[in-house]
Amino acid sequence: MAKLTKKQKEAASKIEKNKLYSLKDAAALIKVIASAKFDESVDIAVRLGVDPRKANQMVRGVVTLPHGTGKDVKVLALVTPDKEAEALAAGADYVGLDDYLQKIKDGWTDVDVIITMPAVMGKLGPLGRILGPRGLMPNPKTGTVTMDVAKAVQEVKAGKIDFKVDKTGIVHAGIGKVSFGAEQIYDNAHEIIQTLIKLKPTAAKGTYIKGIHLTSTMSPAIALDPKAV
Repeated sequence: MAKLTKKQKEAASKIEKNKLYSLKDAAALIKVIASAKFDESVDIAVRLGVDPRKANQMVRGVVTLPHGTGKDVKVLALVTPDKEAEALAAGADYVGLDDYLQKIKDGWTDVDVIITMPAVMGKLGPLGRILGPRGLMPNPKTGTVTMDVAKAVQEVKAGKIDFKVDKTGIVHAGIGKVSFGAEQIYDNAHEIIQTLIKLKPTAAKGTYIKGIHLTSTMSPAIALDPKAV
């Protein structure tokens, strides 16, 4: 096991062992223990009482964080010429179709989100092996395949994120930066937790929210009390 640095030890000492923090207290503490010279990302990990191998227990959805992610999200809009101006006006960083499809085929994936139209999805199919593993394949369920391209771009730029439970039953999501105020971190975390609760599969039995941890890029995790969120 890697040895902790002096700063990591100092941060760990500020977290009470075996204590489950309320979300409000954890949101304030994450700012106190962050010590990196850059603006660390704040992430949440929620362990769910589901079996992701079963289709009726898969948890996937989207949420718009009240205060955004703090990240400049790079958006590629793969659209037909008649939609290009609309996508650009909405704030898309890259707009086009065939040229970008070729770039992706050649290995370019320097974007965070791809938004497209139903009519274009057929062209994206062959690129699934490139986009799929990177989580970039557009999906109607997450609102990234739509005729209302402008609205989709604006929502992503404003802080809309999609999430999916992994094979171990955990949902991971970036919810901000340590430069955010404690209330902003709380609001964003609360929003995604409440969204997960609403998405509880009817097939899931027993405890649904089994554990929640809040972390920043360089700091140890803070365990939350699921009943105090």
